[in-house]
Amino acid sequence: MASLKDDNPSHKTSSELLLSGLEEMENPGYRSGSFDTLHHPSDDDDDEMVDIAGATLDFSNADDDPPLSSGPYEEPSSSRAAGMNGSGPSKLVDPLEETLPGLGTYEDFNTIDWVREKSKDRDRHREITNKSRQSTVALLHSVSDAFSGWLLMLLVGLMSGALAGGIDIAAHWLTDMKEGICLVGFWFNHEHCCWTSNETTFQERDRCPQWQSWAELITGTAEGPFAYIVNYMMYIFWALLFAFLAVALVRAFAPYACGSGIPEIKTILSGFIIRGYLGKWTLIIKTITLVLAVSSGLSLGKEGPLVHVACCCANILCHLFTKYRKNEAKRREVLSAAAAVGVSVAFGAPIGGVLFSLEEVSYYFPLKTLWRSFFAALVAAFTLRSINPFGNSRLVLFYVEFHAPWHLVELAPFILLGIFGGLWGALFIRANIAWCRRRKTTRLGHYPVMEVLVVTAVTALIAYPNSYTRMSGAELIAELFNDCSLLDSSQLCGYKQLNNTETAVGNSLADRPAGVGLYTALWQLALALIFKMMITVITFGMKVPSGLFIPSMAVGAIAGRLLGVGMEQLAYYHHDSFLFKGWCSPGADCITPGLYAMVGAAACLGGVTRMTVSLVVIMFELTGGLEYIVPLMAATMTSKWVADAFGREGIYEAHIRLNGYPFLEAKEEFEHSSLAVDVMRPRRADPALAVLTQESMTVGEVETLVENTHYSGFPVVVSQESQRLVGFVLRRDLLISIDNARKRQEGIVSASQVLFTEHAPAQDPDGPPPIRLRGILDLSPFTVTDHTPMDITVDIFRKLGLRQCLVTHNGRLLGIITKKDILKHMAQIANRDPDSILFN
Repeated sequence: MASLKDDNPSHKTSSELLLSGLEEMENPGYRSGSFDTLHHPSDDDDDEMVDIAGATLDFSNADDDPPLSSGPYEEPSSSRAAGMNGSGPSKLVDPLEETLPGLGTYEDFNTIDWVREKSKDRDRHREITNKSRQSTVALLHSVSDAFSGWLLMLLVGLMSGALAGGIDIAAHWLTDMKEGICLVGFWFNHEHCCWTSNETTFQERDRCPQWQSWAELITGTAEGPFAYIVNYMMYIFWALLFAFLAVALVRAFAPYACGSGIPEIKTILSGFIIRGYLGKWTLIIKTITLVLAVSSGLSLGKEGPLVHVACCCANILCHLFTKYRKNEAKRREVLSAAAAVGVSVAFGAPIGGVLFSLEEVSYYFPLKTLWRSFFAALVAAFTLRSINPFGNSRLVLFYVEFHAPWHLVELAPFILLGIFGGLWGALFIRANIAWCRRRKTTRLGHYPVMEVLVVTAVTALIAYPNSYTRMSGAELIAELFNDCSLLDSSQLCGYKQLNNTETAVGNSLADRPAGVGLYTALWQLALALIFKMMITVITFGMKVPSGLFIPSMAVGAIAGRLLGVGMEQLAYYHHDSFLFKGWCSPGADCITPGLYAMVGAAACLGGVTRMTVSLVVIMFELTGGLEYIVPLMAATMTSKWVADAFGREGIYEAHIRLNGYPFLEAKEEFEHSSLAVDVMRPRRADPALAVLTQESMTVGEVETLVENTHYSGFPVVVSQESQRLVGFVLRRDLLISIDNARKRQEGIVSASQVLFTEHAPAQDPDGPPPIRLRGILDLSPFTVTDHTPMDITVDIFRKLGLRQCLVTHNGRLLGIITKKDILKHMAQIANRDPDSILFN
């Protein structure tokens, strides 16, 4: 997520504002301050007022990823099956008369504990299974619990497909409105307006009396320089209006609705919590502003934001089902499936969507999630097909009809397109990240509305004279993928007509020499390529919803079409050379320029995102070109190899690092030979590790320790002298329990003992009663020894989703390693600023 800033230069960047309560913390998982500020979470807990970019936002109660204990609390699982130095399940003594709401929940900008969440779900499932043997009602409850996941997937698919269909229809209508209006009904787009007209001609099939350009409405004539200027001005006016509405709505109601959303989705799926990012306000505003941003003519697409929209739908629907509402790990399984749904409705590629979720965004993807993702993607694609937004019975705008075979010689230009895609991807990532960093660190970022309006004005001003930049990205790609047939009147089909007896095979024509129309189109495409490459760098990351799939594919499709036409002309004039002899005879349709555009689109998208398997499947699903899998695979792998030579990060990982999110990238190898003792805290010059003892501390001493530190949790040891590890307790659970004991338990004062032991020691009969908190103690925290290699420690954090790990030596506690410590250490090794990791 690009930072969200105000027009006031005095305001901080959004990353700074998001950190306003956290910036002093060594381990900023929980907000600083006294324990009195920690209230018990309820359904209204997400109504916190978050000040972002100077706009106070009220993220609503139920939809914005609320704390998990909005109802009766399930007993926290304080014993895990195993730790690194594993203790088995221990007997729990829960001293609390009733379970407390809020225990085991998480604060904003904090990482979840995957192991505890999975353990809690296993306990819940075990309890339901045991009860199901006792009564018919319990058995029905067990069946409904098992079925609820599939029902949720059905609802997510239906809701996402319906929204995607509405977005497609609205964006098409508003895009056409920049050029004119339908007199029969203003709600018709250009194509629908002329469908019923009997006065269209073959050469001007898009002209009909029912559709009038703005010049015709205002001046009464469609031709001449004045009419051109009127249309030009109206095009710029509508573009600026749509862009202004988009950025204004985002800033006023949902700053989280800007950008692509995929970097944040990846971070959330890895266990990070960003309250409000998947809420109902974000969904409403992103849906509306996505239509406006695409219609404004900016160089952006709707495919990436549709993943965000689908995840918002899934998060909101999760609140209908208790097991997903109360468990963050289970909810992330649903969000992984929703990411697949987003790509399914964006490209009409349900299988590609599942593979995209698996390859690109998901952190934890069990087999059950794979099946449910497949089902949800199927439902979403079926829903979109039922709506039929493009009126052609297809799920996408650029379905190809040609099926001409390709030849082995053509692998060379396909690989050349892969090299171009890799170079473009690496260049784009560096340029875009440099621009976004400049936006964050200079005055440019203080004026998001002005930036959007200036970029929109420049885009509209330059784009209008060139028909290939004037049309929307999807229409441009459809035009470039198209193969010339007998019925085409496009400039790209402006070949010289030969008077010999060459015949068309099927609907395709033999290779012909280029005519004036084609040369004009090639010059326009070359200019469009340069313009698209430059403007997309500036556009991606602005404060409007902006996807990168369509602009990247457009760049590659233009380059591919140019190369394809070049190869076609080479084959026509040199069909007797050794390259073409034997398979390209005169009068044959040897080269298909549309295929080159398709391969180029895949290569450029692969260079930017580093997708491979999912990209190839998405491409052949959205084009229907099954026989072109090998060219697509060759170009995609070449693109990835070339781009990886300049840097292993794709665009989404680069934006995650730019924003300082705590994301442990699975693709990044840890090759340093450091040990756990080199990374743990406290370091040699630091104060001693803040710990609690199991029975020798009073409430007052615990409160003082909590108030004077900002850690998210504390190790519990036998005594200060022995430092033998007993367990780990979270700061939030500790504060809630003490606060509750003071309110409900008589006689609790600052001198009361805090006990984490199973059996209470002998107490002074005249003294105050103790507080027994063993029920909130994690008795099997994950531990490593001080000589554990860091590459093993990093693997443990990645594969188990840990938040922290304790370091011991001969059973004595030495220190602690958090996820943030690992990320800082990896940043130092890579010669990056370790302070760029903003969250834990």
